[in-house]
Amino acid sequence: MDELVSLLPIIGIGLLFWLLIIRPQSRRQKALSELQGRLAPGDQVMLSSGVFGVVDSVGDERLQLRIAEGVTIEVARGAVATVVAPQEPQDPDTEPTQGE
Repeated sequence: MDELVSLLPIIGIGLLFWLLIIRPQSRRQKALSELQGRLAPGDQVMLSSGVFGVVDSVGDERLQLRIAEGVTIEVARGAVATVVAPQEPQDPDTEPTQGE
């Protein structure tokens, strides 16, 4: 019985480690895999390097990303960090309001 009691702190630390570190990381990885799996042409994305672009075509492991007019690069699907909402073009004649 004393042996079991002496193992409780180690078991508690292992459980705490799993709850605070491993489980949330697994969820983030699963969500990122799902996001990368449902990419479609026309999606505006940000790569893990910080490059923004629009998906032109999607292959098995690679996709064509348009980063400027007439400039398309091929990137690994795993490089996509997030899908971003498309921004509306701003009128250069209007001044930004407070908070923008």
